[in-house]
Amino acid sequence: MRINFLGLQAFLSVAEGGSFRSAAGNLNLSQTAISHRIRKLEEELGLKLFARTTREVALTRAGVDLIGKAKTAVLELEGSLDQIRQQGAKRRRRLCIACLPAFAIYRLPPVLSKFRSTDPDVQVQIFEVASSEIAGLLQREEVELGLSVVSTNRWDLDMETLISSDPLVLACRSGHELARMKSVRWTDLREFPLIRVGSGTAVRPLIDEGLGSLNDELNWAYEVERVETAVCLVEAGCAITVVPRSNVELHGSKAVIGKSIHEPSLTCAFGLVTKRGVPLSPTAERFRALLRERIEVEQRQMKNIR
Repeated sequence: MRINFLGLQAFLSVAEGGSFRSAAGNLNLSQTAISHRIRKLEEELGLKLFARTTREVALTRAGVDLIGKAKTAVLELEGSLDQIRQQGAKRRRRLCIACLPAFAIYRLPPVLSKFRSTDPDVQVQIFEVASSEIAGLLQREEVELGLSVVSTNRWDLDMETLISSDPLVLACRSGHELARMKSVRWTDLREFPLIRVGSGTAVRPLIDEGLGSLNDELNWAYEVERVETAVCLVEAGCAITVVPRSNVELHGSKAVIGKSIHEPSLTCAFGLVTKRGVPLSPTAERFRALLRERIEVEQRQMKNIR
């Protein structure tokens, strides 16, 4: 049987106030609406709950038996709803983000600085993880937002592209032999030790799938978990690597340059990822707007530098 909470609410208000008029005032309803709810509840129960006269309304035996149980049910429902409201308020005061480590290092700080000025009371938690882990955090609703490589193979996620085309480039020291070449091809890399980024990164699948058998011909002397680690090893003179151009530019070292690399040319896109069908909290919406604004500024600056 479906529980008629509106009927129970009207029943309790009439029983406690002693009249349909007082119940109507308490619930901000008409007396007709109160009568309708009581009548529907009585029909569902198959019992009369009130004995009505022209002067008063009195509980029947069935009404007396019901009143205690009804109070308990309504109080439990109100308590449950209050807990849900508190959870919603807590969610509004907390923002959880999952992002690629490079985003956390280079892109989030200025956005979070501005966000703090508009939402100083919000607690922010950042998960710096590989793209494969971001999807899982979103699916389990442990985070509201993800910043990752845009992928089309996840039906359960919505993706908004922020950086539509970020080419993979050769990252090498400015004095490296390949830095002096006008055009660099993947086959030109076979003579040099390379730094491979881990399989959990967004870059690794692009390289593995894009190169095919040529991948096995390259001298992968190092393997690291993070793209920014690879760039730091390049700066230290350990080897060369292939990473998104933006990672070289955001690294900001004059000692490391990014050379276009061809045959094949590979690109990736980055964006904001959310769980499909789950609306963002107002807090997350404000953060998203600031992030978009920052990325647009960053893209204009990089075009001017190039």
